[in-house]
Amino acid sequence: MQKLYIKGGKSLKGELQVSGAKNAVLPIIAAALLTDQPLTITNVPLLRDVKTMLTLLQDMGVHFDITEQGVLNLNASGTRNFFADYDLVRTMRASILVLGPLLAKFGQAKISLPGGCAIGARPVDIHLRGLEAMGATIKLKQGYINAQAKKGLRGADIHLPKISVTGTENLLMAASLARGRTVLYNAAREPEIVDLATFLNQLGANIQGAGSDVITIDGVTQLSGGRYQVMPDRIEAGTLLAAAMMTQGDITLKHVKPEDMTTVLNTFEHAGADIDYGDDWIALRMAKRPQAVDVTTAAYPGFPTDMQAQMMAINSIAKGNSHIKEMIFENRFMHVQELRRMGADIELDGHAAYCRGVKKLIGAKVMATDLRASAALVLAGLAAEGETVIDRVYHIDRGYVTIEKKLSTLGAIIERIN
Repeated sequence: MQKLYIKGGKSLKGELQVSGAKNAVLPIIAAALLTDQPLTITNVPLLRDVKTMLTLLQDMGVHFDITEQGVLNLNASGTRNFFADYDLVRTMRASILVLGPLLAKFGQAKISLPGGCAIGARPVDIHLRGLEAMGATIKLKQGYINAQAKKGLRGADIHLPKISVTGTENLLMAASLARGRTVLYNAAREPEIVDLATFLNQLGANIQGAGSDVITIDGVTQLSGGRYQVMPDRIEAGTLLAAAMMTQGDITLKHVKPEDMTTVLNTFEHAGADIDYGDDWIALRMAKRPQAVDVTTAAYPGFPTDMQAQMMAINSIAKGNSHIKEMIFENRFMHVQELRRMGADIELDGHAAYCRGVKKLIGAKVMATDLRASAALVLAGLAAEGETVIDRVYHIDRGYVTIEKKLSTLGAIIERIN
């Protein structure tokens, strides 16, 4: 099994280009099921989750090829199988995103209930109730979602009981080919949803209001093909900036969208970072130990739950005490025990973590438990005194493209070992 070896203490310096967004490309790939026409998607990150989604679509009859430069060609005209097996779906919760497109285009789907990171309950009820409101018949049997819409989907007013990113995306895609108008109330506002809506509109969909909590979709009879560039990954960008903060570095990120990262950048500035940015770049300089900052995760535009673990790593070596509240997932503090192994002083109390910053962490053997927890351990290893070895590195490969190569470019001593 592969591991990451890190020798800490090197200040990160240099310039990097940020990869395409994992959380944007997965629904865009699923949306390929909505059209018979060829698609070309660029800036696709070569991630484990992307490969899983492509394998899932390939099993359904979708043809694809992808280059090392991240150019993905898709053609779903040969789709004949509407079944998503447990062995694939269990590894990635985003697999549920094929449900809406299959129902809208083909009127049927059998999808295994999803798996993925063990960071807490992410129920699919929001997806299922919304599709039922659009005329689908859904039954759960032996761990599978059996869904049919023999007469097609129809538009509906859908009030999401809680904000759900994948729920919003699934219903958005389904409504694109439904008869009539669909209005999604209490919709998620994430930039990745805006990216999906922009992509679908380019193919001929009629979607208004993406980025707000009310999205209106007027269904069309068919979508065309086209070419589209995936947005940059704001979570990868935030993770790299956090690495510079923890190592008192000086880095510039290219191909980013600072306007999508306002809350994270403001938080980093409160922690003492000197940040400049333009339309598509961010520069961060950190010349001192970070200052502890309290954080509460929230739906966009709040502080993202996908940056909570990285912020805790920063606070673990910050000057002062901090309080982190996790309001999105109830089991997303599994990195705390591993950070403690490196000398962090953190106490848990339900959905909150209390962190007393220490002057330095000490390298240790640690184990990644989920995607963002693994990122936090990499950050801790970069800042720690001595050597750190991170086991279960497959977690980080789900969301970061060869992170060891990118960090090495900035001067980090990090390598993948067997």
